[in-house]
Amino acid sequence: MPSRCLRRIRATAALLAAAGLLAGCAGKETAAEGVPVDPGVVQTAAGAVRGTVAADHRYFAGIPYAAAPVGVLRWRPPAPVGSWTGFRDATRPGARCIQDTSSDVDHRPPSEDCLTLNVWTPPPASDAKPVMVWIHGGSFLNGSGDIYRARELASRGVVVVTMNYRLGALGFLAHPAFGSEGDVGNYGLADQQAALRWVRDNIAEFGGDPDNVTIAGESAGGMAVCDHLVAPGSEGLFSAAIIQSAPCQAQYDLPAAQQASAAYAAGIGCADPLVAAQCLRSLPADRFRAPLTYAGFGTERVSGPVAGTPALPENSFTAITSGKATRVPVMIGTNEDEFALFAALQFLRGRPFDAAHYPELLAEVFGPHAAAVAARYPPDRYGGNVALAYSAAVTAAEFACVADRMADALSGQPVYAYEFGDDDAPAPEPLRAAPFPIGAAHSLELRYLFDVGGAPPLKPAQQQLSDEMIDYWARFVTTGSPGPDWPQLTTAQAGERMLLEPNASHVVTDFEQRHQCAFWASLPA
Repeated sequence: MPSRCLRRIRATAALLAAAGLLAGCAGKETAAEGVPVDPGVVQTAAGAVRGTVAADHRYFAGIPYAAAPVGVLRWRPPAPVGSWTGFRDATRPGARCIQDTSSDVDHRPPSEDCLTLNVWTPPPASDAKPVMVWIHGGSFLNGSGDIYRARELASRGVVVVTMNYRLGALGFLAHPAFGSEGDVGNYGLADQQAALRWVRDNIAEFGGDPDNVTIAGESAGGMAVCDHLVAPGSEGLFSAAIIQSAPCQAQYDLPAAQQASAAYAAGIGCADPLVAAQCLRSLPADRFRAPLTYAGFGTERVSGPVAGTPALPENSFTAITSGKATRVPVMIGTNEDEFALFAALQFLRGRPFDAAHYPELLAEVFGPHAAAVAARYPPDRYGGNVALAYSAAVTAAEFACVADRMADALSGQPVYAYEFGDDDAPAPEPLRAAPFPIGAAHSLELRYLFDVGGAPPLKPAQQQLSDEMIDYWARFVTTGSPGPDWPQLTTAQAGERMLLEPNASHVVTDFEQRHQCAFWASLPA
């Protein structure tokens, strides 16, 4: 009998026993008949959890998948979680991981004890459902899994798991003092792998199929998906991947990360390399809210996994474009106006966007190539709007053509490419103060897949697009294909991808031309 079946039988028996529904009879135990198993209770390997049940879904929140990474476990690979007795409350999400909270609107205090996940499931059924594991974005510096409410995907028959993982300095510090202690610089990546192992070992009890797991993520979460496609420790833990708006080229290698980490440690009072490990582990967790940043895209800085290490031997973009990625079905895409979000944030911080400052803006991003970029992206082509020309250039260089190169490299396996193009996508209130349209900017497609809040409601045509996108994503998670109307990317038809727009989603072939990918490929590294 398969181990999954044995686990289900044992789990059912354990639940009945915990509820007092097993009784002895003449030296034998017989389950009480006619008593339904509570759909709000699930037995995991560590103990039973009690979540919430609605007509179209179940929700289990704040389930620990690893031990709290505190004390001696700080900057070490995630350790197994301890077991518990009775029913663990799984109706509320766990704490988000330590992060800078100075500018966010989430008033929940972060905690170092944060390695938890959340599970959204369809109503109980006899057949195992496909699973999507969602990795949240936030530059590897902020965010949490619980803000991605996945009721609609669950109603389409998908089990959705969202997770927290260590961020910033606590997740990705690559200090030389930790060089012999395991996943140096990649503790947050190791957390994600621990969550994937938890899914492998436990998701059947929630009605999910551990043999049909899609990893998915946006922005930093999409970068993490790129990492899992090439990381040795992720092999065999998933069967498909979704990469959304991911600048996967923006990673540090170990020597540069070690230098940045040593400078960070010195900045918080742990400069002596001989005692740096002890010093850092003695500090309170709040001291690590200040961001540790490595590489970046455009003018934005990120933290994140460190390449050139046992956990991540090679930069994921380099490995993927060299044909070294795990061969699974992949959905990959970007938003039409990715960098407009960051341009709007720069404007709100006081950055001028006028003709006099355009050369400076481009030089900051493109260095010696700034003049060539200015010739390709003159503001006159964008109605005289410097912000839009600047955003179009960085969108193409850092997002669109990066995704295009990865898609082409992956196209020997099933690959489905898209561009999100709703130029009227609802944006949070502060961004609407920018004096230029931000269009289909970075992260705005998430409102169409999850209930993430913080933006105006969708208009009827946008709601129709949302339903369409959720159906596409659910079909891909279920079958490895988003549907017959979405062509598979092939080397013979490299330009074909789905343009997602209200009332007008359709296949296009001009993506590379619109984003001038041949020009970006021609620039020397």
